[in-house]
Amino acid sequence: MAPIIIRNTYTVVPAEPTWTGRFPLAEWDQVGTITHVPTVYFYDKPSDSFQGNVVEALKNSLSRALFHFYPLAGRLRWLPRNRLELDCNAAGVTLIEAESEAELTDFNSFLGTKEFEKIVPQVNYKTPIETIPLFLAQVTKFKCGRISLSVKVSHAVVDGQSALHFLSEWGRIARGEPLKTIPFLDRKILWAGEPLPPFASSPQYEGQEFEEPPLLIGEMDCEEERKKETVVAMLKLSKTQLEKLRSRVNTSECADPARGFTRYETVTGHVWRCACKARGHSPEQPTGLVICVDVRSRMQPPLPRGYFGNATLDVVATSTSGELISNELGFAAGKISKAIKNVTNEYVMTGIEYLKNHEDLKEFQDMHTLGRKEGPFYGNPNLGLVSWLTLPMYGLDFGWGQEVYMGPGTNDLDGNSLLLPYKNDDGSLILATCQQVGHMEAFKKHFYEDI
Repeated sequence: MAPIIIRNTYTVVPAEPTWTGRFPLAEWDQVGTITHVPTVYFYDKPSDSFQGNVVEALKNSLSRALFHFYPLAGRLRWLPRNRLELDCNAAGVTLIEAESEAELTDFNSFLGTKEFEKIVPQVNYKTPIETIPLFLAQVTKFKCGRISLSVKVSHAVVDGQSALHFLSEWGRIARGEPLKTIPFLDRKILWAGEPLPPFASSPQYEGQEFEEPPLLIGEMDCEEERKKETVVAMLKLSKTQLEKLRSRVNTSECADPARGFTRYETVTGHVWRCACKARGHSPEQPTGLVICVDVRSRMQPPLPRGYFGNATLDVVATSTSGELISNELGFAAGKISKAIKNVTNEYVMTGIEYLKNHEDLKEFQDMHTLGRKEGPFYGNPNLGLVSWLTLPMYGLDFGWGQEVYMGPGTNDLDGNSLLLPYKNDDGSLILATCQQVGHMEAFKKHFYEDI
């Protein structure tokens, strides 16, 4: 594969003056993954009239989009007790222009390669956090005329729903259209306010998302597992295969006849069981599954349309490998369903109060890419599976047509997985999963044979 060559790096600021000042982040902004999350789009060759103007079109429309979404143009800074604050200073975002002599004909063979990683903007977390842009984009032109647009968005500022809201509005602005949904920027709805004085009593909170993830039996930490090489696979689950799984799970003794199990609960239960088998666990091995729950519609009242921030939280379903494998699929799906149902308005608000009064948030922050050993790790014997099934992922058009491929960027954390709808909207799903090299082939085998 021909090398990726960086031609220019631009700082893009809001097109007009915006509000500046200290912008408090909500408690849920500051826990879980607080680094940048990558997404990649590939496009066929733009028309000749557009070819030379791709970068300028992106720069100009991005500048205008930032006027409406100005928090993304700011910078984070650390506060005492390992809390983060957003400084809305209009410092801007980064847009990188790159090119390659490669003929990009097969996306699948390109995914996961060293060169693929180079089409994604790199973030140097060793520099002070006050200097790191919250949004980075890289447009790479290939010799064949195709282009890629890869973006990285700070998860301390937005979740997937809000990130895709921004991207879709950026595309609308580039096409000369008005905003579809104005972002709702006030986070006080999910903000507990000032912390209590030291030594003040904290509410009792037995939140699942703050449990320590299980370790392999006999191990004191997860360091050895973290050192093992991983590989990413994109596994398609056809509509027929999905229906077969759902038929099986919804006729099980564990199913609720009035509701049944959702696509997510069904497939995630299947993935959990397959991972336990592929990893060769002993029956008594504890295992945790991290589930990301969107609370927008679970709050009372529901969050305003266009809420721009983090409105997701992680909950953990736990079991043993023996229980998961020896019982029918409905057992695993039931564990997942129960964990999700626990996320009510009261649950969310109690969690906010718990975090507000906690002395140090570092233990709840996933800092793997910042070089720290602290923070939750969801590799073997655990995994995490995030659903993108209801997100407006596809159809990002900047004026030269919709993407021909969209998917997650680089991901090298064992057990981290995403569930995406198939682009053709034929009822199929895509599982993007990262597993240890030594486990991947066995995982694939169980993933398809156990259907």
